[in-house]
Amino acid sequence: MHRFDVVILGAGAAGLFCAAQAGQRGLRVLLIDHAAKLAEKIRISGGGRCNFTNIEASPAQFLSGNPQFCRSALARYSAADFVALVRRHGIAFHEKHKGQLFCDDSAEQIIRMLVQECDAGQVTRWQPCRAAEVRRESDGWAVSTDRGEVHAAAVVVATGGLPVPKIGASDFGLRLAERLGHRLVTPRAALVPLTFDAKGWAPFVPMAGIALPVAISTEAPARRGTQTVRFLEDLLFTHRGISGPAVLQISSFWQPGQPVRLDLAPQLDLAEVLATAKRESKRQLGNELAGHLAQRLADTWLALRGPAPDMPMPQVPDAALRTLAEGLQRWDLTPSGTEGWNKAEVMAGGVDTRDLSSQTMESRLQPGLYFIGEVVDVTGWLGGYNFQWAWSSGFACAEALAARQAQLGSP
Repeated sequence: MHRFDVVILGAGAAGLFCAAQAGQRGLRVLLIDHAAKLAEKIRISGGGRCNFTNIEASPAQFLSGNPQFCRSALARYSAADFVALVRRHGIAFHEKHKGQLFCDDSAEQIIRMLVQECDAGQVTRWQPCRAAEVRRESDGWAVSTDRGEVHAAAVVVATGGLPVPKIGASDFGLRLAERLGHRLVTPRAALVPLTFDAKGWAPFVPMAGIALPVAISTEAPARRGTQTVRFLEDLLFTHRGISGPAVLQISSFWQPGQPVRLDLAPQLDLAEVLATAKRESKRQLGNELAGHLAQRLADTWLALRGPAPDMPMPQVPDAALRTLAEGLQRWDLTPSGTEGWNKAEVMAGGVDTRDLSSQTMESRLQPGLYFIGEVVDVTGWLGGYNFQWAWSSGFACAEALAARQAQLGSP
């Protein structure tokens, strides 16, 4: 029989960080993961360079049934705190875009840093090792594993979400939460490309590979009705639909059956630009439009919706120019779905925050049981926010574990 103060299920970002923090506070920590490779999601993130946080992280960049739930943890352990840790380990990094911080070298540096932090806390790691059952006992918790039964005063569920099943994602944490009485917010793929009906999208397939900055928006549920959510980012046309940072961002808010609106020239008043060109330019419409959009995009759009691309600008009817500008800057599209879990970067939904303490991440229903990271109904925007939630929720949990252990150990 094995005894520890805390067992942490899942050795991803949140689990590793929580284990390190708890261990360094004097707790005997066992960290278990069923995957053969450690922290594979960190390894492949950010194109292999790990967008490990965002310096602008605040509750405003997170989605949840309770938008305020993440506030306490983010305040207790901020992006600046994690950056300070990265600096202490001598990891060089850079800001790429809108506060996004990446390693100069490799995501492996973040994994090594987390392992070193776990070693500093004398964390015991079992990997690969599968947890089969978690059950409540009179004096704590018992976890049945491939390496025998483990007893602990507390269990932390840090099993992540459902995206990228080929690297080991599973629904173990969600099933465990539900079995122990917790409500779930229906999980769905987030930060994921959007797809369209093959027949309806066929005319736009020639635009596949075109990338451009756009404004993208949709109507999303809000506490009082709906809200318009809008992002200004790059979009990529694909053979099946649309992708790129703009689309990944809006996908977290998009609801099935709802349209998304694209402005393909967000920096321009295209109607005014084309009206001016009609007065001052003798170029053909196709060439004039290609001066503001990618040539292939201009050609495809005019071929589908007109007017004729070889029409000289002075001859294009005013109404046709207004219709052209309106279509390009207010293009409403209704996706048929998403690329699903294989292409999603994160999971939206998860363990309902109403059943958790925002201060400690502890279950309100099962004392000594904690949920952190992606398994919780807290989802960040694209750009390092989800890693920051892993660090912040893991830190808040570790602090609470240490305080709880001190209370259990007191006379």
